[in-house]
Amino acid sequence: MENIAVLGAGSWGTALALVLADNGHRVRLWSHRAEQVREINERRTNEKYLPAARLPESVVGYDDLCAALDGLSIAVLAVPTKAIRTVLNQARPCLTAPITVVAVSKGIEPGTHKRVSEMVMEELGEWLEDVVVLSGPSHAEEVVLRHPTTVAVSSPDMEAARRIQDLFMNHHYFRVYTNPDLIGVEVGGALKNIIALAAGISDGLGYGDNAKAALITRGLAEIARLGCALGANPLTFAGLTGVGDLIVTCTSVHSRNWRAGHMLGQGKKLDEVLESMGMVVEGVRTTKAAYELAKELGVKMPITEALYDVLFAGQDPKEAVDSLMARGKKEEMDDLNTIFAAQES
Repeated sequence: MENIAVLGAGSWGTALALVLADNGHRVRLWSHRAEQVREINERRTNEKYLPAARLPESVVGYDDLCAALDGLSIAVLAVPTKAIRTVLNQARPCLTAPITVVAVSKGIEPGTHKRVSEMVMEELGEWLEDVVVLSGPSHAEEVVLRHPTTVAVSSPDMEAARRIQDLFMNHHYFRVYTNPDLIGVEVGGALKNIIALAAGISDGLGYGDNAKAALITRGLAEIARLGCALGANPLTFAGLTGVGDLIVTCTSVHSRNWRAGHMLGQGKKLDEVLESMGMVVEGVRTTKAAYELAKELGVKMPITEALYDVLFAGQDPKEAVDSLMARGKKEEMDDLNTIFAAQES
């Protein structure tokens, strides 16, 4: 039995707290909202984010970050990517010994183009024992119902990844694999949100399954292009954190990125969409970061570019789709040939 802090009591943090509790661990679930903590401790619920969740007594809510971290060696970082640096800056003075951070948020930081693990390393420095990334096709709404779910963990130190695999592995409903390709795991998990936004727009415009299949497959191609340019293993994108996460995020009503895209496709403005969601839509921020990074590296990402124009340049969504369809002819296997040629060189 371990004592573990989960920082961030949104849907995913709450779901992972439940998994850890089911595995016999004691969990300190931290939120900066005192009223949310009172609800968790008094009613054993988190109605805003996961109405179906009923939390056991082994999950205790905290609104004091230092108290939540006191004496612990493992923290699950489940706050939105835009809050990661702020929360870690607040956490650092609370630490008395280096800790292992399990990063479960998916995104890339605009401007710096850092992945989540890189942000954690920068912010904690000598106070970081290990960083492990957990990612994969995993809607919180299904995890709390204990429906079968599979994810992957990766780390610069794979022994640390295996320790976290043991921590989260639940043989009834939560299966955890290891993958040594940290870059690929993080890039796949982050960039699938871009394609999910695009898939939602397509559905909002009234297009059908053909269009969505095209977005998923061609979206995967450009995710792999950027990932491999950063040093990822191309095979990772055929796994859980690549095509697996892409499928679930592009096709499920649980996906907040798909829901946001769907509203955009129906004609709503971005500000209106984000206000109505009430939760962070990671794909918006990641679209900006991936667009910038692709330009910097000279990687072609036409779907990402089209979505960037819709989100940040005011382009009409249907015009963006039309521009994608009007692109010049291309050989489908060009992407794979380029990727594998680069791997061999």
